[in-house]
Amino acid sequence: MKKIFIMAVLVSAIFASLFAAEMGKLTIWCSEVQVSILQKLGDEFESLYGIPVEVQQVTFGDIRSKFLTAAPAGEGPDIIVGAHDWVGELAANGLLLSLDYFTGQKRANYLESSLKGFEYGGKLYGLPYGSEAIALIYNKELVPEPPTTMEELITMAKELTDGDLRGFVFNAGDFYMAAPFLFTAGGYVFNETAQGLDPNDIGLANEGAVIGGNLIKRLYDEGIMKPGDNYQIMDSLFKDGLAGMIINGPWAIKDIQSAGIDYGVAVIPSIEGKNAKPFIGVQGFMISSKSPNHIFALEFLANFIDQKEIMYKLYQADPRIPTRADVLALVQDQPDVVAFAGSAANGTPMPNIPAMNSVWSAMAGALTQIINNLLTPEQALQEAVDKIILALGQ
Repeated sequence: MKKIFIMAVLVSAIFASLFAAEMGKLTIWCSEVQVSILQKLGDEFESLYGIPVEVQQVTFGDIRSKFLTAAPAGEGPDIIVGAHDWVGELAANGLLLSLDYFTGQKRANYLESSLKGFEYGGKLYGLPYGSEAIALIYNKELVPEPPTTMEELITMAKELTDGDLRGFVFNAGDFYMAAPFLFTAGGYVFNETAQGLDPNDIGLANEGAVIGGNLIKRLYDEGIMKPGDNYQIMDSLFKDGLAGMIINGPWAIKDIQSAGIDYGVAVIPSIEGKNAKPFIGVQGFMISSKSPNHIFALEFLANFIDQKEIMYKLYQADPRIPTRADVLALVQDQPDVVAFAGSAANGTPMPNIPAMNSVWSAMAGALTQIINNLLTPEQALQEAVDKIILALGQ
């Protein structure tokens, strides 16, 4: 066991030394998706400012963990590109530089929801460039016009459901997918305060969340959903032309197009007269607080990346919903982007504080109990909250 531990430490040290920040040169870690465009932009930055940029590909799922190991030792990159929900852990460990310059018009250029994702303790720790949210995706041959309210969706789904044909199906057992049902009428994970998210104020069993839980239960009680439904079943049914409506994200569109489905994208229908409120995921740039190149890194973000033209180039290479309003205006002729952006505009950033780690399994259990009619929504959601509180107290 001791030998294995020593080998792990050596591997981490070798990785850090190979990918370490270097004085006078910006080093960026990103995933495969952004490597090509960021190296082109880095070369452009060097030609303008004389500061070289080296972009290094790291598997997306490894960026945060490797950064957590490297940065405290003064190793690792100057900048990482990743998800907003990394911010809480990284900032709490003192590993991110706050972007204090980002005020006034700089801030006004961006969609507020995307900025909130990168805020922690009242400070901004990342420059967002793209976001994503789930939305209603419908088969136009079966559903010529999408429903605008959940009551309309239920009525349409019942009319369509017949044998193998399903009117509506989604992965209700996944908290990320079920979130708009639980949040729209007033549920929330952690209450948002002026100081940030309060992990002592959990709204997953309040009146609004229970309304959403009962709505999910109703979909099963009325035969629209089946207890065995999951992501794979939903995805296969829709691509086979056997589902009228699903809830999914922009990552699913390419395969839907390849399957030859004539589809449309719309915001998730309203619940209790309120716009559906899904989770939002945001991608952006974060600066290491341990970087020897703070001035260069800030210059790179504040005066180079943070431009309409550069952000549009990023969108073209990695077509997530633009976070700058002026870039979003450039893609208004793309209905899928407009629809997903509309869904995101109503949404809430996935909590970025470490306490969120205790939420996922508890809520998965609650949704399983609701779906299988093991507990009432009130009981299942309260049990989940009790588990979260217990986990946070340990």
